[in-house]
Amino acid sequence: MTKTMRALGLGVMLLLPGVVAAQDVGLAVGSTPAAVSLANLDGAQVDLAQFIGKKPTIVEFWATWCEQCEKLQPAINRAHARFGNQVEFVTIAVGVNQSIRSIRRHLEKHPVPGHLLWDADGKAVRAFMAPTTSYVVILDAQGKVVYTGSGADQELEPVLARVSAATR
Repeated sequence: MTKTMRALGLGVMLLLPGVVAAQDVGLAVGSTPAAVSLANLDGAQVDLAQFIGKKPTIVEFWATWCEQCEKLQPAINRAHARFGNQVEFVTIAVGVNQSIRSIRRHLEKHPVPGHLLWDADGKAVRAFMAPTTSYVVILDAQGKVVYTGSGADQELEPVLARVSAATR
């Protein structure tokens, strides 16, 4: 992408209220992910709609073996400590090279905040267009995408501050 295109994109985002800069991965800013139902670790079905569209929500696509997820976890934990009462935290465990049993073992030593759901067949991966693990989507209180990113070096707190302030 050229400098001119980046500047134009930033200018457009600054003109649109509620839009926060996002990386060029996954769902488009302003879009709404398709509704999906996933299992929790006990096997009960959980509809993501019970979280999305009520208050801001952060969704992370995660795996026990994901090094980037491990490096991102301190930022997720800090964000949860700061915004856990105002923002829903949902971790989606992808169904690749892990099982519910391996996830449970991992969580005993390395807990994640919020809700953890199991995406055994990739429904959420497809609905959120998740290109990789450590992919994060932040949705506003109406369920619209305001941020997407992947990797360990994501600045989540400024985005969460903005979407949580908009709901007060």
